[in-house]
Amino acid sequence: MSALAGSTPGPAAVRRDRTTHMFQEAESSAAVVQAQLRLDRARIAAAGKRLREFAPRAVVTCARGSSDHAATYAKYLVETRAGVLTSSCAPSISSVYGVPQRMNKCLFIAISQSGQSPDLVAAARAARNAGALVMVLVNMPDSPLAMTADIVLPLRAGPELSTAATKSFIASLSTLVHLVGEWTGDAALLDALGESPALLARAWALDWQAAVAPLRTSQHLYTIARGVGLGIAQEAALKCKETCRLHAEAFSGAEVRHGPQALLDEEFPALVFSQDDETRDGLKALARDLVERRVQVMVAGFSLPGALALPTVAAHPAIEPLLLAQSFYKLANAVSLARHCDPDQPPHLRKITETR
Repeated sequence: MSALAGSTPGPAAVRRDRTTHMFQEAESSAAVVQAQLRLDRARIAAAGKRLREFAPRAVVTCARGSSDHAATYAKYLVETRAGVLTSSCAPSISSVYGVPQRMNKCLFIAISQSGQSPDLVAAARAARNAGALVMVLVNMPDSPLAMTADIVLPLRAGPELSTAATKSFIASLSTLVHLVGEWTGDAALLDALGESPALLARAWALDWQAAVAPLRTSQHLYTIARGVGLGIAQEAALKCKETCRLHAEAFSGAEVRHGPQALLDEEFPALVFSQDDETRDGLKALARDLVERRVQVMVAGFSLPGALALPTVAAHPAIEPLLLAQSFYKLANAVSLARHCDPDQPPHLRKITETR
């Protein structure tokens, strides 16, 4: 039986996996985070000090695509660690409607791989004109978006040849962890970040191959998480769409109970991501209910009779989402190939999307 039928791949299939840019770039995430820690400690410590002095009354995030999923992670990280209200802005308010916002004493965080999308640049400029402190997390520090910033935090992911962002997403999360750790003086969080390059390498080595077979033939999928893990469910759903041509939608473990779960059945699976924090019990209860309804459930973060358990690496709860994303990227690459797709060049997409 071939790997496309869901069996364990032979050497040829493994080599094929490894030839994609997506595989190679995602695999390098540990090295990217290590480079950040080596090069940017002083820069991010200074940014954290400035935030303590600035004492923002609110945080506003602005991003698109995978970067917006990093912004979801930022919301939960900032609100649970710094206690500051955090919300996403709609770039079109500035770029299309041209309506000024009142952002005095707000921290405005724009996240982007390229830093070239006109709507993000317009939103950042408008935020600065409206009194916000503008911080940009960007992989291209000489980009137009970076030129709008009071503070630039480079992602240091290097070139990404695959259309699907991977290492730049992980780099965004690690930068956010570093920033919040310095801002709040959270030594445990900073220590955990210091261990993350080795943990990312371990997460990449995990075997999620058992999930290839069900995802190879599925037409629909829900990705489910909660809290700081919700951004990972959003990112996984996007990657299923763009690299695997698999229709997937992301939901909070609470929100999916308010109607969307009605669609789940034996042919409509769910992939549940869980970090080890206060949200885990609720996700376990949801997964248990779905298994009892004979829904095909895959879980990453805990085990449950009747569900397919995917192995994970234990870490600080704020770090575990990075590790879940890393393991998922390897799975997405394999599923893409199993579905006869090209993970590096999804149809109708470009690496840099210049929305207005």
